[in-house]
Amino acid sequence: MRPQSAKEKGRRFQKWVCARMLERTTGILEADDVQSRGMGGAGEDVMLSPAARRIFPISSECKNQESLSIWAAMKQAEGNSGIYTPVLFLTRNRTPEYAVLPAEDLLDLYVELHHLRKGQDNK
Repeated sequence: MRPQSAKEKGRRFQKWVCARMLERTTGILEADDVQSRGMGGAGEDVMLSPAARRIFPISSECKNQESLSIWAAMKQAEGNSGIYTPVLFLTRNRTPEYAVLPAEDLLDLYVELHHLRKGQDNK
């Protein structure tokens, strides 16, 4: 794949991640709250406003590659994450999109979701 088309493939996926975040927060966030970083820019791939960061306290690394070292990509995500949970969004041609995050964070999310649902059942 030519470098320019590889960058375009990555750019499209970053925009896909941004679009999914905005779809799930319709009426809460505005388009400028979730932005795709320019290709080749240092830092996380999805830039979040303070309002977006309250909903998504994550640091995103996006990879759209046929062959990927998940360990190297997670190291990159961790290096850019600061105090936020590093999340690696990944895909390749003709496959679904996935997210990789630290296992402890995933388990904590499910426990928090359980408590929220349980609280709604008591109303």
